[in-house]
Amino acid sequence: MNLQQRKWLFLVLLSLVWGSSYILIKKALLGFDPISLGALRITFSAVLLLMIGFSSLKKIKKNQWKYIFYTAFLGTFFPVFLFSFAVQEIDSAIASMLNSFTPFNTFILGIVVFGFGFKKKQFIGILLGLIGTSILILKGADMNPNQNYWFSLFAILATFGYAMNVNIVKKHLADLDALAIITGNFLMMLPPAIVVLYFSGFFSTFTGDEMQMDSLLYVVILAIFGTGIAKVLYTKLVQISTPVFASSVTYLMPLVGIFWGFLDGEKLSILQLFAGFIIMFGVYLVNKAK
Repeated sequence: MNLQQRKWLFLVLLSLVWGSSYILIKKALLGFDPISLGALRITFSAVLLLMIGFSSLKKIKKNQWKYIFYTAFLGTFFPVFLFSFAVQEIDSAIASMLNSFTPFNTFILGIVVFGFGFKKKQFIGILLGLIGTSILILKGADMNPNQNYWFSLFAILATFGYAMNVNIVKKHLADLDALAIITGNFLMMLPPAIVVLYFSGFFSTFTGDEMQMDSLLYVVILAIFGTGIAKVLYTKLVQISTPVFASSVTYLMPLVGIFWGFLDGEKLSILQLFAGFIIMFGVYLVNKAK
């Protein structure tokens, strides 16, 4: 398999896995609060990755550990909690569409923080993304008055973390093995995740009833596939492609997220679907003019 084929294979696999993550978060929240869910997800992922990739940590050079720290907390730790809070209040399909903001933020931070240039088409793409997101949120709030669409800001904030992560990996960790990066990330996140889990009250409130056990199963699936394995694939994709191409996984994720949301009874208007199209077209312009 040549490099181009590997890039697209990773992109499709990640779209399927991460596009399914939002409905899994929604189901897991039936038994746990967002804080417990986030801490459990990180803890399970960390245990899995340390079992698999502990020996790869020796590949990390001393001067690379600070970038491992940045990518750990910006690219995984805080976004995991932010999306948990977002999905608690808004539909999972909407959350998956809001994740499409990642390529825009990757582009913006690439210019502001990392000194990359830009073209007119990319600026137009950013504007389209903002318009599409505004329509998506405002119409969602109108259709679902029982949902607090201010929490959509948590999802958008998480995409800034993803964007910083992808730019840091490309600029400072491109020559480091993907498994070593992710294992190093979760090694750093495990202690604070356990502390958060303890103070969340999980151990005193977990009763092991049917709902909680079902939610625990969803968390385990999220941890293994949506966090652990997917993070390794994504880091590898960043290394063999460009930051913007890698973040373009958000092209396909909303389609998967909408599919699961539809099966779960979530409602989307034609206007919201159109808004999603506007966002993805904006992402296309940003990528096309890279």
